[in-house]
Amino acid sequence: MAVFTQITTEQLTDWLTPLNLGRLVEFKGIASGIENSNFFVTLDRDGQRTDYVLTIFEVLTAQQLPFYLELMQHLASKDLPVPRPFASTDGALFRPLAGKPAALVSKLAGADTTTPTPTHCASVGRVLAQMHLAGRDFKSAQPNLRGLDWCLMMESQVAAFLPDHIADLLRDELMVQQDFAQTEIYQALPRGAGHCDLFVDNVLFENPDAPALIDFYFAGVDTWLFDLAVTANDWCIDRATGAFLPEHLNQMLAAYHAVNPLSDNEQAAWPILLRAAALRFWISRLFDFYQTREAAMLTPKDPTHFERILQNRRALCAQNATPWL
Repeated sequence: MAVFTQITTEQLTDWLTPLNLGRLVEFKGIASGIENSNFFVTLDRDGQRTDYVLTIFEVLTAQQLPFYLELMQHLASKDLPVPRPFASTDGALFRPLAGKPAALVSKLAGADTTTPTPTHCASVGRVLAQMHLAGRDFKSAQPNLRGLDWCLMMESQVAAFLPDHIADLLRDELMVQQDFAQTEIYQALPRGAGHCDLFVDNVLFENPDAPALIDFYFAGVDTWLFDLAVTANDWCIDRATGAFLPEHLNQMLAAYHAVNPLSDNEQAAWPILLRAAALRFWISRLFDFYQTREAAMLTPKDPTHFERILQNRRALCAQNATPWL
C-alpha cells in the first residue's frame, strides 16, 4: 500500500458519486505496502461519518480484478472478518479512476501488531482455516499469480544482481520446488482460494482473539498448505534470525488443524512448502529492491530477511527437524 497515482478531490468526488455512500469529507494516502495506491476515505451520510479504503490498482488488470473483489464479497457474505467491496448503481465493483481501475471497500476496526503473541497466532490460524473452508464453493479459479511459474520467470530479473553463491542458492531452490511440484504428494494436496499474503500487517485486531484479514490483492487458488506456510513464516518467527518460535507455531497449527484437519500428505509436504513460501517472498523483495518503482511514500523491504528464512527452512529439512504438531 503505497501511493503511485496521485488524485484530486474533484476526481475522487466524481468517482464516488455512483456509489451513493455520502459526501466526501477527506482522504489521505496510506504509506505501508509496495503494490497499489491506497487511501483512507471518509464519507458523510446524513451526519454519520464512515471510513473506507480506496485502492487504485497499479499492476492488476481489469480482467484479474473480479477474482479478488468477488472473493472478498463471497467471504464477507459468510460473515468472515474481511473487507466488503461496494458496488456502484450498475453493480460494478471497480471503475476507472485517474486512468486505472479502482475499488472502495469497508475499513475494518482494529490495528495490526508488530509483536504477535501465541494468542494472536492461534486466532489467525483459526480464521485462516475458516476462510479456506468458506471458499470451497467460490466459483472463480484464478491461480496464484505469484506461484512457482512466476518465481521461475523472475529468476532472470534478479539473479544478475546477486553474488554467485546467492544466485546459486536461488537456482537450487527453484529446481527443488520444480521437482516437488511433480510429485504425487504435492498434486494431492487440497487447494482452493487463499490469501497468499497474510503477513502481520495484513491482519487487524480489536483484541488478540478477533483478527480481521485485509489486503486480498495477492490472493489466488493454490494449496491451502502454501497459504498456511506463508502465514507461519511471518507470524511465528524470531525476526532477527527467521527461526520459528515454537509456542507461536504450535498455537497456529493447532488452531488451524482444529477447524480444518491437516492430512498426512500435508504433514509430509510441510517442510518443502515452508521453503516455497520463503522463496516466493525472497524473490519478490529482490525484485522490488533492485527494480524499485517510483512512488510517494514507497520504501522497498529488505530481501535478506526472507533469504535468512529460506536458509533456516532448508537447514531444518537437512536435519529432518521441521516443526509440526
